[in-house]
Amino acid sequence: MKTPLRSRAFSLLELLIVITVLGVILFFAFPNIVQVKSDSEKDLARARADTLNLAAAAYFQAVGTNVAGSNWSSKTAEQRYQLITFYIAFPATSLSNFLPSSDYSVNFDASSPHKVKATLMGPGNTNIPY
Repeated sequence: MKTPLRSRAFSLLELLIVITVLGVILFFAFPNIVQVKSDSEKDLARARADTLNLAAAAYFQAVGTNVAGSNWSSKTAEQRYQLITFYIAFPATSLSNFLPSSDYSVNFDASSPHKVKATLMGPGNTNIPY
């Protein structure tokens, strides 16, 4: 015996309730997802800044403070990155590609990056301590 069509399908009310419940769940979950993404980008930027500091220290140690200092002081941030890529395990092709997004930048000390940590700047040009 065939069951009536009404018992085999969802009613419009049941579908609306499910859609409403999913909407409420997404309404509360979406801000958390955005915050997690932002926090992960900031953590990655901190880790990459630490990597750059270690690479700069290794460069100064390998080349020598006098030679490295004279090479370092006249360079732009991108040129400084190219000097230390040999000391990074998996370097990107450029400094902007190495950082998580264009919202982040790293400013090295012009004279002694092997002694002073680089400054990490985040979205809105805010200083990010690490």
